[in-house]
Amino acid sequence: MLAWLLPGFVTGSLVYCVLTIVAAFKYRAIRLPVLRTAEPVSVLKPLAGIDDGLESNLRTFFEQDYPNFEILFAVRAGEDPAIKVVERLRAQYPAVPSRLIVTGEPPYPNAKVYSLDRMLAAARYDLIVMSDSDIRVTRGMLSVIAAEFQDPELGLATCPYRAVPGKSFWNTLEAIGLNTEFIGGVLVARMLDGMKFALGPTIAARRATLAGIGGFDAVKDFLAEDFVMGKLAAERGDGVILSSYVIEHCIGAQRLGANLKHRLRWNRSTRRSRPAGYIGQLFTNPLPLALLLWLAQPAWWALALATAVLRAVAGWATAGYVLHDRLTARLFWLVPVQDLLSFAMWLAGFFGNTILWRGRQYYLRSDGRFELVQ
Repeated sequence: MLAWLLPGFVTGSLVYCVLTIVAAFKYRAIRLPVLRTAEPVSVLKPLAGIDDGLESNLRTFFEQDYPNFEILFAVRAGEDPAIKVVERLRAQYPAVPSRLIVTGEPPYPNAKVYSLDRMLAAARYDLIVMSDSDIRVTRGMLSVIAAEFQDPELGLATCPYRAVPGKSFWNTLEAIGLNTEFIGGVLVARMLDGMKFALGPTIAARRATLAGIGGFDAVKDFLAEDFVMGKLAAERGDGVILSSYVIEHCIGAQRLGANLKHRLRWNRSTRRSRPAGYIGQLFTNPLPLALLLWLAQPAWWALALATAVLRAVAGWATAGYVLHDRLTARLFWLVPVQDLLSFAMWLAGFFGNTILWRGRQYYLRSDGRFELVQ
């Protein structure tokens, strides 16, 4: 039966590749408005330990070509090694208003959300940019965000990202997958249904939008708080967009075991956050399906070949045309390897309801909430 279903699955993947290509061109057709008023911005940076390249990442926010902004940092404990990095940068850039907050232990599972809540309470401005510690930007990032928020209907914007790996083969594969597969799903969802979600690495929002969704209390128990934040904002009727600004997401370097655990956590979280969408990810893996079809039904080789070709074009459309990713262009021959690993991890994500996150084990509930396993 599977052999006869495969042509339908592969045809669905082929159609998805076409949609990805169209969605990439539609996204690139957006014209950024001219910045008329440089509205003040509060940048919130939750920190936990020292990521690879942390100082370089944070420095790019201090060096923004923008007239009026502040940066707030939050750590959980006073002995966090990230504090020394922050204090060194604050001393080097005294003209940039900045503040460091020690939050203490969070009273709920999502420590990042608790840090954001504490920083929001101390922030001075209405336009809020929430950005992870492993994000790197150019000097014009805040100008692009502020230009987009000149639209009075806009409540929340989420930035697409170009994944940049450290010196690790496994993270290199992951980056290729993020830049050719994950972003494709984001672009297709945007084109077909509009932005009804957000991406965690960098989100910008109006303070009124955050208050309107119930503040951070509304997302504090969710592992994928970014997805829920965008969903609640869209349901409230506030405008949600995929920003024109592409950030760099430095995903570090991991050994095989750590990388597989990270991927499994991500897949299990996605399955719990949007179960129907997770099943639909079957069609976002064209190459494994095409290979299975060729092995099971050699007579369908033309369909398998066409799907493989369109997967290559779709990969170029996302990684090359949208993200300007040189890494994938140089290592494009690794895309099939990554696609096979991604397919295997997608299958694994259907099993198990626990995750490991920062050394602690959590249980994922069916609605996407999570709790610490004592």
